[in-house]
Amino acid sequence: DAITERSAISAEPLQRILGVKGQSKDGMFKGIIGRKTKMPCDCEVGQEMGVNTWAAFAGSDDNALVDGDFAAHEDELQSVLKSLRHAGINIVAIHHHMRGGMPRILFLHYWGKGKAEFLAKGIKAALQTQERP
Repeated sequence: DAITERSAISAEPLQRILGVKGQSKDGMFKGIIGRKTKMPCDCEVGQEMGVNTWAAFAGSDDNALVDGDFAAHEDELQSVLKSLRHAGINIVAIHHHMRGGMPRILFLHYWGKGKAEFLAKGIKAALQTQERP
């Protein structure tokens, strides 16, 4: 099914599932979940410096598209990949943005199509495979 031209995503259910207050604009929704890592300077970097997982939803609640970037420690990669694929979410790329961070953060670009709440639950399941402070 084609995604509607005008988006009408309900933010509240997605915020509840993801556990974050998101941003809504023009019927779309975006949620951001931060991480932290230490750089070689022994300084900590986090969400404000781009160390985060984000998910942007468009379409309708019953026929949505999710697109995003997932931040994972190197040793979490396989569990995150398996969890996202289990939810029917496709992996587009795996790469890193930073050199020397400890633990090393890898980023997964992803997308999926389906019911918005089902997609959000798939992302949440992948987040739950991670160690978070």
